[in-house]
Amino acid sequence: MERKMLVLDIDGTLTNSKKEITPKTKAAITSVLDKGHVVVIASGRPTPGTKKVCEELELSKYEGYVLSYNGARITRLGDKKVVHQKILDKKYIPAIFEYCVKNDMGMMTYEDNDAVTGTRIDEYMELEARINSIGLRSVENFTEYVDFPVNKCLLTKEDALAKAACEELNGIYKDELSIYRSEPFFVEIMPKGVDKAASLEILREILGIKKENIVACGDGFNDLSMIKYAHVGVCMANGCEECKKAADYIAPSNDEDGLCDVIEKYF
Repeated sequence: MERKMLVLDIDGTLTNSKKEITPKTKAAITSVLDKGHVVVIASGRPTPGTKKVCEELELSKYEGYVLSYNGARITRLGDKKVVHQKILDKKYIPAIFEYCVKNDMGMMTYEDNDAVTGTRIDEYMELEARINSIGLRSVENFTEYVDFPVNKCLLTKEDALAKAACEELNGIYKDELSIYRSEPFFVEIMPKGVDKAASLEILREILGIKKENIVACGDGFNDLSMIKYAHVGVCMANGCEECKKAADYIAPSNDEDGLCDVIEKYF
C-alpha cells in the first residue's frame, strides 16, 4: 500500500461552526491513521493554536505533522521537532506597522503562547486570541519589542478595508513578501514564497509521498494554494467561491461532517 497524505485546514474544515471536531469526523480520521496514512494539519494559526486539535486526534501517536503560520513552520508532532521554517525579515516590520497606524488597522505577531500588538486591540485580535487559546498583550515600542524570530504578522480590519489593504500592500511588496487574507478580516504577512502549497511540497519530499497521493481539504482564502496544488483539492460546501472554483471536489459542509464524505471517497 502506498501512503497517502490527508491535509486538513482547521477552521471551517476540520471543526464545525462550534469549533468542535465531531465524534463522527474524529472516527473517520482515526481510520485513515490506522491504515498507515499521514494526516497533516495545515493552518494559518500559530503553533500553540493547533495544539488542542492535534491532541484530540492523537496525531503525535501517529507521527502526524502540523503546518502552522500558513506553512511558515512545519512541526513533527511525535517529537515536537521543527523540520522546516521560514522567518520574516524584521526590516519590513516598521514600515508595515506605520501603514497600520496610518490606516487604523490592527497589527500583531506571536511570542511563545501570546499574541503581541502595538496598535489598539480590536474585536478581530480578541477573536484570534480566543480561537487559539493564547494570551493577547499590548506592548510599547512594538517595532523595538519584536526582537525575536517572526513567522508571520497578522493585520486586522473589517472586510472591505482589509481587502483594499491586502491589494495595496501586495502592490508595494509583491516581489518581497507573501500577503493574502485567511479570513475576510485577517491579512497575513508572510516571508516570500510561504503558503500552504509550498510547505506541503517540502513535507512531501521529506516523507517521500507522491503528489498524486495528496488530498487537501480547506474552505478559506489561504487554502486556495493547497487546493490547487494537491492531486485532489477539496473545498467544503461552506467555503469561499475562489476555493470552490479551484477544487476538484466540493464536499458537504463542516457542519455536515463533510470530511467523512472525503475520507470514504478517497481513502
